[in-house]
Amino acid sequence: MEKRITCIVSGRVVMVMFRDFASRKARSLNITGSVENLEDRNVRVIAEGEEENLNRFIEHLNRGPFAARVARVDVDWGKSTGEFSGFNIIYS
Repeated sequence: MEKRITCIVSGRVVMVMFRDFASRKARSLNITGSVENLEDRNVRVIAEGEEENLNRFIEHLNRGPFAARVARVDVDWGKSTGEFSGFNIIYS
């Protein structure tokens, strides 16, 4: 069953290729959504897919890329909306 997660990732997650990392992991797990840096230096991830794949994705987000130091990943679960056709990096 398709679900949706909204995650706020905090720690050293900006300027360490976190958005690219999240995008590659999402695509490998057949997850759609988006990732963006926030003004408070956190990263927001919105992702939709099968629950099992989303749980694996959350594990990846908790590790992050090599240069990142993830302090916390806050996750809110919800219903899939089907609004995404792929996984996009939002550049601001």
